[in-house]
Amino acid sequence: MKNLTLRNITQTCQGTYYGDSALLDREAEGVVIDSRKVKPGYLFVAIDGANVNAHKFIPDTVKSGALCVVSHEDLGETDFPYILVESTGQALLDIAKLYRDSFDIKVVGITGSAGKTSTKEMIASVAAQKYCVHKTLGNFNNEWGLPITIFGMDETHQVAILEMGVNHFGEMRRLSSVAAPDICVITNIGVAHLEFFKTREGIFREKTQMIQDMKNGGTIILNGDDDLLAQTSPIKGVSPIFFGFGDNSQFRADNMQALGLKGTACTIHLPDQTSFDCTVPLPGIHMVSNALAGAAVGYTLGLTTEEIKAGIEGLPSIPGRNNIIKTEHLIILDDCYNANPVSMKASIDVLNMAIGRKVAILGDMNELGEDAQELHQNVGEYAAQQGVDLICGIGPLSRHLADGASKCSSQSEAVWFESKAAFLDAAKDLIREGDNVLVKASHGMQFPDIIDALKQFNQ
Repeated sequence: MKNLTLRNITQTCQGTYYGDSALLDREAEGVVIDSRKVKPGYLFVAIDGANVNAHKFIPDTVKSGALCVVSHEDLGETDFPYILVESTGQALLDIAKLYRDSFDIKVVGITGSAGKTSTKEMIASVAAQKYCVHKTLGNFNNEWGLPITIFGMDETHQVAILEMGVNHFGEMRRLSSVAAPDICVITNIGVAHLEFFKTREGIFREKTQMIQDMKNGGTIILNGDDDLLAQTSPIKGVSPIFFGFGDNSQFRADNMQALGLKGTACTIHLPDQTSFDCTVPLPGIHMVSNALAGAAVGYTLGLTTEEIKAGIEGLPSIPGRNNIIKTEHLIILDDCYNANPVSMKASIDVLNMAIGRKVAILGDMNELGEDAQELHQNVGEYAAQQGVDLICGIGPLSRHLADGASKCSSQSEAVWFESKAAFLDAAKDLIREGDNVLVKASHGMQFPDIIDALKQFNQ
C-alpha cells in the first residue's frame, strides 16, 4: 500500500518497532482490524472491543502471514515484528491519515443526523458518471470504519465519498482530521443522539467541526431547508452553498409530482440558471433533497447537466434504506437499517404515497435520552395523522408510539408488541393481501428478521 512502510507507520504512530530492521522498508499489502481477514503481507491492528481482547488473536494473524502487528500491549520477546503504541485505536486513525494524504484525490465528506447513507449513495451515483469513485460501504462511518474505508482506496480512484457518523462530542474532530475533505456535505441537524449531545445546537457544533478540517479552497454544501444549517455563516472564509426547496438555495427543485413508490418527478435548477427535468427513482421528498445534494456535488466536480441527470435517475436501491421489495402478495418498504424521529417521519411520508392499505411496523429508536418516550409518542401521533391504516409498535419504547397513535386518531388501528417474536406470531392476522408495509427501527432491533418473514407472507 502506497507509503505504508513499517518505518513510516512506526513514525506516524509515534510507536516503537520490535523486530527485524530489514523489514522496515517493506510496505504493508493491506491493513485490517479483523484477525480473520489477515492475508500474507498484511498489517494487523489489534483493537480491543467491548467484550473481546483482540491481542489474543495475534498468534492466528502470524500464522496467516501478517507482515507486522500493531499492539498497545508489550508482547515481550517475539519471533515476529510488532509496533508498540499507546493506543491502537488512535494508531489506526494515524495510519489512515498517512495513507489518505498519499493520494491526490477529491474527498467528499458527508455527515448529518439522518440521511447520510442515502445521500452518500446519491452523490456516488452522480459522481460515477464521470469519475472512478470509492465510497463508504455499509455503515463503516465511525472511528474504526472510516479508516477501513480509506484503506480501500487505490491509484485508480479519482473521487472518494466518505460518510462520517458521530454520537459523542469530539468524535468528528478525530474523523474529519483524517478524511480532510475537499467538499463538505451536511444533510440536516436532527435529534439523533440527544442522549449525548443534549440539544440540536450541540449536534450542530459537532457536525460542523468537519468543515474546520476541510482543505483550503474547499466547498461547503448544506441543506438550506434546515433552520440551523440555513443560518451558517462563512467558515474558513468559505460561504456555504445551499440545496433545498426554498428560494435561498442555489440548487433547488420544484414542479414535483409524486409517482407513488416509483419515485418523484421534478425539475432541478442549478446556479447557472440552467434546469432539467428528472425522475428521482426512490419515493419521498427527502430523496429529492438527496438528489439536490448529489447535483450540488456533481456541479462542483464539473459534471455536465446530462451527467448529473443520469446519475440521479440511475440511483440503485440498497437493502434497509428505502428499498422497495415487491413480492407476490405485498409491497414492502424496507427502511429498517436505522431510525431516529426525523427519518422515521420521512419514511412514514414515503409510505403515505402508496396506493392501497398502508401498514407501518415500527420499532424502538435508541439513544434519544430523557425525551425518548415523548419522541416515540410523537412519531405514533404523526403516523396516525398521516392516515396510516395499521401501526404496529414493537419493543419497550414503542409502547409509547402505539399509545400516541391510538390517542390521536380513531381511524388508524394501533397495536403494540413487546418483541419481534410476539409480532410475528400475530402477523398472519394483521397483514392483508396487497398491503403496503413499512418496516423501520433502530439497527439494534434487527428488523431484517421481519423483512425476511414478510417476504414469505402468503395469506
